[in-house]
Amino acid sequence: MLMKSAITSTYSPTGSRNFFLNLLKKSTTLSHLTQTHAQIILNDFQNDISTITKLTHRLFDLKATSYARHLFLSIPNPDLFLFNVLIKGFSNAHSISLYTHLRKCTHLKPDNFTYAFAIASASTLSDEKEGILLHQHAVVDGYGSDLFVGTAVVDFYLKNWRIDLARKVFDKMPVRDTVSWNSMISGLVRNCCFDDAVWVFERMLKDGGIPLDSTTVAAILPALAELQELTLGMEVQCLAIKLGFHSYVHVLTGFISLYSKCGDIEAAKLLFGEIRRPDLVSYNAMISGYTSNGESECSVRLFKQLLGSGEQVNSSTIVGLIPVFHPFGYLSLTDCIHGFCVKSGILSQPSVSTALTTVYSRLNEIKSARLLFDESFEKTPASWNAMISGYTQNGLTEAAISLFQEMQRSKVIPNPVTVTSILSACAQLGALSLGKWVHSLVKSKNFESNIYVSTALIDMYAKCGGISEARELFDLMVGKNVVTWNAMISGYGLHGQGQDALKLFSEMSHSGVTPNGVTFLSVLYACSHAGLVEEGEKIFQSMIHDYHYKPLPEHYACMVDILGRAGQLEKALKFVKEMPVEPGAAEWGALLGACVIHKDKKIARVASEKLFDLDPESVGYYVLLSNLYSVERNYRLAASVRQNVKKRKLAKTPGCTLIEIGETPHVFTSGDQSHPQASAIYAMLEKLIRKMKEAGFQTEIDTALHDVEEEEKELMINVHSEKLAIAFGLIATDPGTEIRIFKNLRVCVDCHTATKFISKITERVIVVRDANRFHHFKDGLCSCGDYW
Repeated sequence: MLMKSAITSTYSPTGSRNFFLNLLKKSTTLSHLTQTHAQIILNDFQNDISTITKLTHRLFDLKATSYARHLFLSIPNPDLFLFNVLIKGFSNAHSISLYTHLRKCTHLKPDNFTYAFAIASASTLSDEKEGILLHQHAVVDGYGSDLFVGTAVVDFYLKNWRIDLARKVFDKMPVRDTVSWNSMISGLVRNCCFDDAVWVFERMLKDGGIPLDSTTVAAILPALAELQELTLGMEVQCLAIKLGFHSYVHVLTGFISLYSKCGDIEAAKLLFGEIRRPDLVSYNAMISGYTSNGESECSVRLFKQLLGSGEQVNSSTIVGLIPVFHPFGYLSLTDCIHGFCVKSGILSQPSVSTALTTVYSRLNEIKSARLLFDESFEKTPASWNAMISGYTQNGLTEAAISLFQEMQRSKVIPNPVTVTSILSACAQLGALSLGKWVHSLVKSKNFESNIYVSTALIDMYAKCGGISEARELFDLMVGKNVVTWNAMISGYGLHGQGQDALKLFSEMSHSGVTPNGVTFLSVLYACSHAGLVEEGEKIFQSMIHDYHYKPLPEHYACMVDILGRAGQLEKALKFVKEMPVEPGAAEWGALLGACVIHKDKKIARVASEKLFDLDPESVGYYVLLSNLYSVERNYRLAASVRQNVKKRKLAKTPGCTLIEIGETPHVFTSGDQSHPQASAIYAMLEKLIRKMKEAGFQTEIDTALHDVEEEEKELMINVHSEKLAIAFGLIATDPGTEIRIFKNLRVCVDCHTATKFISKITERVIVVRDANRFHHFKDGLCSCGDYW
């Protein structure tokens, strides 16, 4: 009837336009809009810009983008307002094309809204070059200081990981409103710059003239949750109550997540109970809260309650249910969730398949993780990151690097998370050339301002032998968190530079960054490998009494190692016996290792008996004890220990050594004959051994098998993997260049001594990373001072 009235009635042009504008406003379905459009044509308003602009706007509201595009093409002379509606509505490559058409093919000039909408579209495309060009055009056209444009530019740079440029634009904005502050805070949170987000939030509060809204509060809460800043979160909660935002469902949901991530699940439950009618997002936050606190049974119960209510779950519900943070013991639950996702069709959501890939990786079900990854309908950067990280965390570094290279070939743009994962793999493998290539990628993508990327670079260089490069990067960083300090301190420990580690720890203490358990472990480790007994004891006591940190087994083991390596075995044994907690395999293992170094059979027997009870499946302890008996030439007991290993069917990890020549890794095992240049390598090795013996070298054969001839023992030790790698390095590199090798186990005494002689004979610097630390050999001396 309404449509008939529109057809038969006669209105003035203005009255008819207002009628159609009102009708369009009330239309709620695409069917309504098509009927209204038909009436607009019948009443000859198809070229009325105001009416067509309103119709186009409503079409975009109902996601009828194709219809909107065809309608636009039918207008002979669209005005700027209609162009802006189209550019905003598409929010994709079509928007950029329309903007280009506007500039080049019409007499119209873009305004501040045109630029804001076009730049926002570039954000969705992750097209950095296009967005930068649009920003430049806006500045040239006089909109560089416009609030609306500035906010869009800030958001664009943050979505493209260009935090440095986002800050520059934000700081230069002459006027900032609540929306621009919110964009900056939420963008920093998305980029994992949580400290920076809190700093901007506090700056907004100090500004005074900018009113906070509920979005501001909701935006800062994830940063506080990630930083475990519960006290500050409570202050924000008081502020929300004062401003009247606390009862808003999305704000309460944010606080549920905050308390959950800070471990106060009871407070989260109380807040959830305050919501009269929880929406799906609130349910998702509570389910995730239970799961992240190891209460998967409660999360499953709430999930069933949600399903029972008839509510349609989404991908966030499932991601929250998957036990990513506490996976151990929940393989069966994970399989059930996986099955539910397959049946419901929700597995096609990238966030769901990525979360399942992550949890399977953490459960060491790497084949299931890879199968899921390969079968994913859509591989997002997060999907690639999860699989690369899964390989890295499971020690499958070569697979991680191979997948990263496949990612590059697939033209998927790596982000800071990708870079952090692959740098970790490079650090584990000692792949310095690839690490340097990733560093160049970091520079080209301007990821250097990301604290996690810079920290990963420091860790990579330190673990690949470049401690000076690591320190150079460390000094260039403006903001450093506790992980950054830990990486550098740990690096010094790996290289035996204990005094440098202590000095840096002192600087950290005065910088305002509070050390954590990893910090203390890194400093104690550095003291252990530098023989700094007194300093180590002071750090341990300071940790307990000054910082009120309760030592973990790793800290106690490090103290045992400090005392034991220094030869204070009785004191180390006393320390273990007087521990306030029951000593475990870590402490007794450190004591046994020290006994082998100092050849103390009595205490070794005590430690090994404890270890065989605590950790009977670890072959390493049997090897240490067998080596001790062999050194003492007690071959009967050495054979007895080895026989015990055979009975238990335990296998020793085979030793291997990696050396990179150019960008190609070469891996050697003991007695390896598989290398294409094997003949040349063995010829070089024979030549070296001859020269070493002339210089006074004697092969250390005590730890070799006792039931073979002396000559055969010497031959066995002479072809250890590290010697083969060094011989190849001498063949494949120019005279005078440094050789770097990476051994997966602790370097043996004979190879350590041999490498000292080789460095002297060849006048080469040889850097060896073994399972414990770095050894820098030069002129017949080692940086460890034979203390490893």
